[in-house]
Amino acid sequence: MSAAYGLAGVVLVVVATVLIGVLGVRISRTTSDFYVASRTVTPLRNASAIGGEYLSAASFLGIAGLILAYGADMLWLPVGWTGGYLVLLVLVSAPLRRSGAYTLPDFAEARLESMAVRRVASVLVVLISWLYLLPQFQSAGLVLRTVTGAPVWAGGVLIAVVVAVNVLVGGMRSVTLVQAFQYWMKLTALAVPLVFLLLAWRYDGAPGLSSDVPPRFDDRTTVSVGLAVTVNVTAPVQVVVDGRVDGRDHRSDPMVLAAGEHRIEADTDVTFPAGADVPHVRGSPVSTDRQWMLPLDGRDHSLYGTYSLILATFLGTMGLPHVLVRFYTNPDGRAARRTTVMVLSLLGAFYLLPALYGMLGRLYTPELLMTGRADAVVLTLPGRLIGGLGGDLLGALVTGGAVAAFLSTSSGITVSVAGVLAQDILRGGVRSFRAGTLLALVVPLALAITARSLAVADVVGLAFAVAASTFCPLLVLGVWWRRLTVPGAFAGLVAGGLLAGTAVIVTIAAGPPGGLAGALLAEPAAWTVPIAFTVMIVVSWCTPGRVPPGVARMMVRLHTPESLDVDRGTWRPRRV
Repeated sequence: MSAAYGLAGVVLVVVATVLIGVLGVRISRTTSDFYVASRTVTPLRNASAIGGEYLSAASFLGIAGLILAYGADMLWLPVGWTGGYLVLLVLVSAPLRRSGAYTLPDFAEARLESMAVRRVASVLVVLISWLYLLPQFQSAGLVLRTVTGAPVWAGGVLIAVVVAVNVLVGGMRSVTLVQAFQYWMKLTALAVPLVFLLLAWRYDGAPGLSSDVPPRFDDRTTVSVGLAVTVNVTAPVQVVVDGRVDGRDHRSDPMVLAAGEHRIEADTDVTFPAGADVPHVRGSPVSTDRQWMLPLDGRDHSLYGTYSLILATFLGTMGLPHVLVRFYTNPDGRAARRTTVMVLSLLGAFYLLPALYGMLGRLYTPELLMTGRADAVVLTLPGRLIGGLGGDLLGALVTGGAVAAFLSTSSGITVSVAGVLAQDILRGGVRSFRAGTLLALVVPLALAITARSLAVADVVGLAFAVAASTFCPLLVLGVWWRRLTVPGAFAGLVAGGLLAGTAVIVTIAAGPPGGLAGALLAEPAAWTVPIAFTVMIVVSWCTPGRVPPGVARMMVRLHTPESLDVDRGTWRPRRV
């Protein structure tokens, strides 16, 4: 794709986002406007906005990349991310709206009447949100580098600046308008190019994935390695190298890559002969097409990983702060339920598309398995299959959709973090919200620039695991079990947060070790979620005298329909 067309796609989306966001200046004046849009957002607009912020870089780029690399096992990601809203609909969406709180820490204090629980919830909101923002900024750098050759840090800085402008000028009202627009932008950006890609695939004879050999280069192919990687070569192959391999400089020199691992430095071109097996980046499984199409095949402890992934995605959705804050913007509990049903439809329509990109990438862009940039498959396919002006235009559209994904998700997360920081640390109104916005963006941006690059969907999956291990037990038990006590909630949040957080730190900092221990750390939800629930329940049973005195009134408030005359004024936190 031409850099000019890619840059044009980025600029158009950024300009449209800023213009729509500036509209929020005229209608955002009060604290309620900034936090929850004065609770006046209609179900369709709210569902579109939820779809806009929920469909992050992991959905737009990451799913296709993981399917390209790992195959059928990764189809559980879109299924789980959609099914999580069904769990949210059944268990917490309407009661959460009826609580009258602004944020998750507000709900925690309102239900348990404890500042200690509120403080733990506030810390977890910030940490989960920063973990979610990290891959958004890293993916923005990948996209901008792919289409323009800019430094990796430039994409994250661009996204952070645009998000700051939108949130600072209009708060939740502004963000809602932007995210609703960006959902339909992302859907269009994937669906329209996919129509042409499938037509090109059909014109090519509709090749399938049925061979018993790993991916191979059909023709003589030059692979440009933008970032340094370590690859695994399965059989000796003679290549031509322009750059640095295994610590030695080459200037278009022929060399033999022996079987085993090789270090390829940044900005190196490697030319492979036709029929050569595609080297895979270290850690990525080498599988035949048949293995790639079969679930639970090709990875160690894949059965455990699959079930843990399902648990994290189904239960983690209800614990994501930037998702839950949107339900506070509905007028009432009935509107919250209608919003959730619409979200299920919008997500279901979107998630049909990335799997097809992953399949086409396996056929036409196998070199991405070598560069470690499988997330770029959505950006690469239009130029590879269509080419020419049509490929450039479709590539620009996909690039714009990717930028919309970063902006919408980052905006939602920033609003949720800024709300918590403004209430619990800065202790102020709109001015504190704006200061919290800057703090919410600076920390994850710095981490994105300095941390090692990771698969975007993997990092988001870890954020889901932490959310499922902390806020899911708090919400489910807080809404449905009146015997939940302050020590029980506190202990469960701390236990789930420490266990899942430790797994995340190890995985991000150094990568999980091999064997069962590595599987347990890379997919921790299967053991951290049951532990968190168990700790919360057992400690509550052991401290029956610490049930909040106002629990009966709160349970009536959570479960009584709005049609009945019950006091539902906005709950205000105590300051102790």
